[in-house]
Amino acid sequence: MAHQMWLEDLAPFQLYGKLWHVGGKSSPSYLFDTGDGLLLLDTGLPKSGYILFRNIYDIGYKPRDIRWILHSHGHYDHVGMTRALVEMTGAKTYIGAPDLDFVNGTRDLPRAKFIDCSFDETFEPDVLINGGDVLTFGSLEIRCESAPGHTPGTMAFFFDLEENGVVRRAGMHGGVGVNSMRTAFLHRFGLSTDCRQHFLDAVDKLMDEPVEILVGNHLGNYDALDKVRRRKESPDGPNPFVDPSEWKRFLTARAELVRKLMVEDPA
Repeated sequence: MAHQMWLEDLAPFQLYGKLWHVGGKSSPSYLFDTGDGLLLLDTGLPKSGYILFRNIYDIGYKPRDIRWILHSHGHYDHVGMTRALVEMTGAKTYIGAPDLDFVNGTRDLPRAKFIDCSFDETFEPDVLINGGDVLTFGSLEIRCESAPGHTPGTMAFFFDLEENGVVRRAGMHGGVGVNSMRTAFLHRFGLSTDCRQHFLDAVDKLMDEPVEILVGNHLGNYDALDKVRRRKESPDGPNPFVDPSEWKRFLTARAELVRKLMVEDPA
């Protein structure tokens, strides 16, 4: 039997201010309290709703108060619960314009074939995002930048978070995995091999963003569980999620992986 990622449970944890991680270990979801309703960034795997709902309740919120759903990209482990949540809450949905076909059923979501988890809950997004768009959700403003490669419509997000009167800049690159940039994968699903260069070009543009808090598209991208452990061990110490040097280190390392892939697995 394939690895059942939706069984990888995880308690919610706070990054900074009113930003919480409420997803599972393999299907991250982030919840923002905007002061005028809840924003959910990514909805996780189709079968992971029980983790998402429980975690939202555990930190004192209600899933039915989700007003907006923003997506980092169109892979099923980031959009799997969206349709169910929309039917439950009426939330407005946002995704990078080039990933429309990934979520409305026009193009099959290819990664679902490699894990014992089907994706049948297609949906039509309300808003298609493009690079340079600025989105407002209550008191939260998010600047969107195109960051293709992992998928054509992968987005990067930049926003301010406030805690105890201190405002810090946070950023997320919406998809850095090289799994969907391998030649066999791209050829199998009719995707362009130019995605690798597009990824590197986007990283170059994003590298100098003044990010103090890296929000990982997957937990391993920013050692989130180690940071949670360190925070529990030293609750009065510095917040390990605040690291102004991590953004550039992270993007540099991911770009090196893609350059290595281009040499070892030429298109």
